[in-house]
Amino acid sequence: MSRSTRKTPIRSITTYRSERDDKQIWHRRWRAHQRTALASTPLDDDGTLPESVKQLSDVWCMGKDGHLYWSADRQKRMARLFARRQGRGRKERNALEARLRHKHMGK
Repeated sequence: MSRSTRKTPIRSITTYRSERDDKQIWHRRWRAHQRTALASTPLDDDGTLPESVKQLSDVWCMGKDGHLYWSADRQKRMARLFARRQGRGRKERNALEARLRHKHMGK
């Protein structure tokens, strides 16, 4: 997987790497709510509990707010901008730009 690339260049908006902790907290809360609801109320006709998933958590309160499409042109511009700020010589800037473009397309 070290050479895999993204098929669709969509990235998260924030610098948060993963929503794993937020999802674990949400699922614990949801399962606890379902257990208490099962113990106290009867099921509906179709065998499910009358509870909405969105009542216990809000997606906008989690670490990542959403996603953004990063086109190849935008990736190139951002890599060039960063390379101009950080690189000292032309050779170093070109190497830094190539490294950043490779990093953005990696999984």
